[in-house]
Amino acid sequence: MLNTTRPSEKSAAHQIKVLLVDDHAVVRQGLRTFLELQDDMCIVGEAANGVEAIEQARQMQPDIVLLDLAMPKMGGVEATPHIIAACPQARVIILTSFGEDDQVIPAIRAGAQGYLLKDIPPHDLVKAVREAHQGRAQLHPDVAQKLMSAIAAPTPARPSPEPDLTERELEVLRLIAQGLNNQQIAQRLTISEKTVKTHVSNILGKLQVDDRTQAAIYALKKGLGSA
Repeated sequence: MLNTTRPSEKSAAHQIKVLLVDDHAVVRQGLRTFLELQDDMCIVGEAANGVEAIEQARQMQPDIVLLDLAMPKMGGVEATPHIIAACPQARVIILTSFGEDDQVIPAIRAGAQGYLLKDIPPHDLVKAVREAHQGRAQLHPDVAQKLMSAIAAPTPARPSPEPDLTERELEVLRLIAQGLNNQQIAQRLTISEKTVKTHVSNILGKLQVDDRTQAAIYALKKGLGSA
């Protein structure tokens, strides 16, 4: 449920305006309770999915958006560029339970300023919000290692995959590169999850890669990650 909160008198112009985006109300409440204890921060709104987050960003013009990945209607990776377009000064920090490579790269590529896991200690989260507000990238150590490994991983030198992939397989590959899982891809393309798994298997075979992370990296390097 959309929750719009106008800053109180305490939230002076110098305070960091934070938008909380998570489909679990208890998570949003926990974040709000802790962050509102900080003198230099105020919560200006909440949203339960990416669609609401875009509208909240447009209305409230936050400085920081703490954004979950897996949400109904629209996930965090897909919402990120729209949030930034609606609020250019906003710094998006992905705050999620997922640290998989095929989520990290699309999120950073979409424009996220940081990628943190929900097991982060509260005082570290506060520090991350402040530093992201200053323009410094914030990455969980495990995420940073995976990102470095993914970038350093060699990509097979071969021509563009377009001639070998069907139109449907190209659609699936683009969505993999955007960080969507099989269930989300099935919903987006209105096909069964079993059919998605078949397409993914065919894509891996045609690209001669071992897993969907390598396929996502390949697609991003080929410029196939855009919607």
